Amino acid sequence: MKIGIVCPYTWDVPGGVQQHIRDLAEALLAAGHQVSVLTPADDDTPLPHYVVGAGRAVPVPYNGSVARLAFGFLSASRVRRWIRDGGFDVLHVHEPAAPSLGILACWAADGPIVGTFHASYERSRVVSVTAPILQSALEKITGRIAVSEAARKTLVEHLGGDAVLIPNGVATERYAMADPLPGWPGRGDGAEPRPGGGTLGFLGRMDEPRKGLQVLLKAFEILGRRRPELRLLVAGPGDADDVLSKVSPELRDRVALLGMVSDEDKVRAYHSVDVFVAPNLGGESFGIVLAEAMAAGAPILASDIDAFRKVLQDGRAGVLFPVGDHRALAEAADELLDDPARRKQLSAEARAAVRAYDWSTVARDVVRVYETVAVDGARVVEAGVTA
Repeated sequence: MKIGIVCPYTWDVPGGVQQHIRDLAEALLAAGHQVSVLTPADDDTPLPHYVVGAGRAVPVPYNGSVARLAFGFLSASRVRRWIRDGGFDVLHVHEPAAPSLGILACWAADGPIVGTFHASYERSRVVSVTAPILQSALEKITGRIAVSEAARKTLVEHLGGDAVLIPNGVATERYAMADPLPGWPGRGDGAEPRPGGGTLGFLGRMDEPRKGLQVLLKAFEILGRRRPELRLLVAGPGDADDVLSKVSPELRDRVALLGMVSDEDKVRAYHSVDVFVAPNLGGESFGIVLAEAMAAGAPILASDIDAFRKVLQDGRAGVLFPVGDHRALAEAADELLDDPARRKQLSAEARAAVRAYDWSTVARDVVRVYETVAVDGARVVEAGVTA
């Protein structure tokens, strides 16, 4: 099939949706399909061969964070040209409710259109205000996918309609084996952290409150005094000085802030920690970072939010703690660091559980949706143009 995929968020800023789209596109290409991805991106941004830039993105508050989206006359013109030149059998729009390229693509196209809904939220001012405008775009979508039950619930309650549930995917083989980062012992050498030691890990935007780094830092204040050789490894974009200012001076030299890391170093980071912590406060419909850590076999300690509870099989594949409770986080981390047998069990359970999200399975399910909507040889064409 010839597939056009629309990404709502700028390609050069890491995020779960961008990761999902990249991995889906590469899984489809590996299966023999033709794929083109349209995304917000500056004209000088290096892009993979299958990705087309649609112009500069602008920061917009959306779903509890600041997303970089593209919307306007230039973007609309590039969307129309991409659709006109693409000759796609199916158009796959991600986050079509976001004020970005997805809406523009739905307005600009006629034919088989699939929409994937990632977001989970209880209320959205943007969606409430733009609902009448959104409906004209969403009515064109002939197949709907939700990446989680939480995302499906958001769709049903806020936008109407329903969707088939197909989870986020993870390239499990990519994360399965890796050497730890230089200077970090990792788990692969069989060494156990010394009493009072160990490494906790976090990956995500440091400056996005809903990712929960501030909760982990409070827990580290407790644990750092209890465990004199404990270290914290943090990877992700944000203001390092601001983060360190929230850590007591005597503990700062045990906090390593890597900033934004390459894909290779991200995998190595998962293999460099004794316990991976996901202290998110909410707004997660799945948790791709959690799935990546599971694929790497990292013992996981995560907030007890609905999405994480489901992925971690109600605590079988990872330990859950009450959302936002830094003391409970500290106690659970302390117990895990002193219990190698429990960590080994969690690692094995995580690797087994994450197989259900491997892209070899997920991409096949997505293609079945494509095949359902792409009937009678219909093609995606520019709106108002006869195929």
